[in-house]
Amino acid sequence: MAGVTLEHVTKKFGQVVAVDDLSLEIRDQEFLVLVGPSGCGKSTSLRIVAGLEDPTSGDVYIGDRWVNDLAPRDRDIAMVFQSYALYPHMSVYDNLAFGLRMRKTPRGEIDRRVKMAADLLDIGELLDRKPRQLSGGQRQRVALGRAIVREPQVFLMDEPLSNLDAKLRVATRAELIKLHQRLETTVIYVTHDQVEAMTMGTRIAVLNDGLLQQLDTPLNLYYRPANRFVAGFIGSPAMNLLNARVLGSADGMYVDTGNFQLPLPEAKAGPLQPYLGKEVALGIRPENIRDKRFVSYDPSIHSDLTAKVDVYEPLGQDVVIHVLVGSQLLVTHMDSRTQVRSGQEMQIVVELDRLHFFDPQTETTITN
Repeated sequence: MAGVTLEHVTKKFGQVVAVDDLSLEIRDQEFLVLVGPSGCGKSTSLRIVAGLEDPTSGDVYIGDRWVNDLAPRDRDIAMVFQSYALYPHMSVYDNLAFGLRMRKTPRGEIDRRVKMAADLLDIGELLDRKPRQLSGGQRQRVALGRAIVREPQVFLMDEPLSNLDAKLRVATRAELIKLHQRLETTVIYVTHDQVEAMTMGTRIAVLNDGLLQQLDTPLNLYYRPANRFVAGFIGSPAMNLLNARVLGSADGMYVDTGNFQLPLPEAKAGPLQPYLGKEVALGIRPENIRDKRFVSYDPSIHSDLTAKVDVYEPLGQDVVIHVLVGSQLLVTHMDSRTQVRSGQEMQIVVELDRLHFFDPQTETTITN
């Protein structure tokens, strides 16, 4: 097995910069997820590692080998695509074995690897079937098995679950996590789904417009986003981001959105001292806005507001409620004990120690 290193990799398509000076070090046996919106450069970065795209500048290493000039077949990687790309006229066994046969692998070794992969993926009883006789989830397992039999140094996965329905996607996600734990291999996984990224990645690289925004663990991305983009992208529902002004004095500071004011606890006030009287961006995660009836209210860490229910979305165990505080719309995520109707007033509580602040010019984090 091996790690992967990208050093100052840039990829241009004409005047369009798809990947902009990307430096990443993927550790041996790590499950690293590249995540971001469509067009952010994540799939292009994966294709550069695979050798399917040449970087305009920069260096790519797999293990200790510089691989810029190596063909894809010589990089000792295996790739799983969004489309299953199975040979329809071949059995599952032959689909799994095809790449090994092309490499002149001995027959006994082919049989060992195919059966090992089939056991890992629980598709042993499907080896005689053709792809048309398989469900979407089974086809995806065969596509994974075709990569596993290669026994590569690095697995590259480009949105492999996007064609599955929601229930199957969740189940297959769990299978991929267990598979990585058993194989102990290096995986680079591309997705636009931040839930997939949060649940699967050892670390996550968040990209936007070809630029690396933050490389960190899932929990650090959630609790300590490096900038406004990461804060708004990671989390579901997305963070509420508001324009606000820091007011008060060194002895008592608060933030004013124009529709409501929130006092600042000491831990938040300190880093915001240079912004007194100035504009900032305020971030409040939906789950940090609570129904006051179910909170042990503490004025040192809580602030209550009167809100009007705009939209109520029951999800079973919890609910998403869109509320208006003055004219400011806030999205909240509460447990199902909160039963309200559109147009009804309710008292909400904001958890002050969970507020996020960002510089309005640089969009970098001031305080988490």
